[in-house]
Amino acid sequence: MTDTFSLALAQLNPTVGAIRKNMALLATYYDRALEQCADLLVSPELLTTGYPPEDLVLKPSFQDAVEDAVLAFVETTRGKPTGVLLGTPWRVEEGLYNAALFIFDGEIRQIVLKRHLPNYGVFDEMRLFSSGAESAVIDFAGRKLGVMICEDMWYDDVAADLKLAGAEMLIVLNGSPFEGDKPFVRYDLATERVEHCNIPLVYVNQVGGQDELVFDGASFVMNSAGERVCLMRHWHEEMAIVKIDKDNQVTGPLAHDSHGLEALYQAMVLGLRDYVNKNGFPGVVLGLSGGIDSALSAAVAVDALGAKRVRCVMMPSPYTSQESLDDARGCAEMLDVEYESISIEPAMQAFETMLAPAFGDKDKDITEENIQSRARGLLLMALSNKFGHMLLTTGNKSEMSVGYATIYGDMCGGYSVLKDVYKMTVFALCKWRNDQKPEGCLGPNGRVMPDNVIAKPPSAELRPDQKDEDSLPPYEILDDILECLIEKEYSLEDVVACGHDADVVRRIWKLVDRAEYKRRQAPPGVKLTSRAFGRDRRYPLTNGFTSLI
Repeated sequence: MTDTFSLALAQLNPTVGAIRKNMALLATYYDRALEQCADLLVSPELLTTGYPPEDLVLKPSFQDAVEDAVLAFVETTRGKPTGVLLGTPWRVEEGLYNAALFIFDGEIRQIVLKRHLPNYGVFDEMRLFSSGAESAVIDFAGRKLGVMICEDMWYDDVAADLKLAGAEMLIVLNGSPFEGDKPFVRYDLATERVEHCNIPLVYVNQVGGQDELVFDGASFVMNSAGERVCLMRHWHEEMAIVKIDKDNQVTGPLAHDSHGLEALYQAMVLGLRDYVNKNGFPGVVLGLSGGIDSALSAAVAVDALGAKRVRCVMMPSPYTSQESLDDARGCAEMLDVEYESISIEPAMQAFETMLAPAFGDKDKDITEENIQSRARGLLLMALSNKFGHMLLTTGNKSEMSVGYATIYGDMCGGYSVLKDVYKMTVFALCKWRNDQKPEGCLGPNGRVMPDNVIAKPPSAELRPDQKDEDSLPPYEILDDILECLIEKEYSLEDVVACGHDADVVRRIWKLVDRAEYKRRQAPPGVKLTSRAFGRDRRYPLTNGFTSLI
């Protein structure tokens, strides 16, 4: 055994399906690990394919491409002193596994297979992979390394088996998506494993955005006393060198721990940045109404992409107030983005003329309001088609929960950064961003929106003097009811016991269920909670349970 064992923790941002690009990324960091005389480079889970690969990984040609790329990389390690723990799908006999390959000196020396396959929330690994049956210790450079893959750390059996087999440290390869409280969950689970095994634990996570998921990185190391002695930065691709001496004392960098509103905001920025960049869009276009949701969406877009890649459009109607016009222009000026105003009044008049024979003497109602929203959606989609910018939709989770959004109108778009953000959190994030600029963001150092955007009552401005609270309870009440129904899955009685009026709760419950068909057609958006709409929460469109309350 050498006196010091040196680990290079590669917190990387792969792109799902981009096998050659991902392996080139690995090669770059392998060279850096060699330069720093690391004994072992550790990658995140499924680095070769990016995580989660979903049904791509079931294609035989895709599996062939993975193996070809891995074997080519293995050959480049021949004669070199640094080993690699590589996360990848791998075929073993007749099964496909989520695996970690131990590569050294031009050979795959050992294969570790993931034992616990998550099958809840956004995870469905049981339909993709076979489960490993045994754990194995890797004997390298005089150290006995117990290797686990992500979910394996969430249970005590794998770590216990590795300790029994003589492991002197635990190394965990991860593709763990961000949720508001997820870092603390990881720390708690790692502490449990360390306390039971009395050996250090190394946790290497993916970073970056993949569709609706955001991976926060935040890789860390705990010593045998359960103390976090190394923390890599959240939200950034980087490599850290960690050294472990013969007495298992650990040294490494200790970064700032991102949490609360900062973490939510950074997740939104990274999720949008990677969605736009990995899909090759030149930038984004969005409707800037003078309201708080579009103001926050614009700020996130500028922080993610830079002002020159963001185009904002005000689309006034006869009901748009001067206050909204001033606030929209104020946002655009503060963010220094391209800004224009295109009136939808001609479209409103055209639709009124076109539909008059069909509508007859029917009174005006929500139909005409929805036509305004759909005219705006059509206009924005036309700009997106013509110039190639992705349309960023601006609806929040409170609205999407109760269907306070127009399908094919303000729901038009390719991506949403507020999809999993309740309205009260929108207010909090706006105040927070006006006070400070997060690390790595590309927007202005100062305020990003006028204070009046935050202070004024929310309104869709689809009819004279309209306010959101004409149709909905105050947002502080609505959001609490929604969190009870969606995140906590409370019954009607449980929500009422929290202090809410039964008739209001019953009404909101019905609105949530009736809006499911809209949410099925909504664009993807950044996942920030454990119950994001989409794969986290799957409810039937035709649902008779509502009639029971």
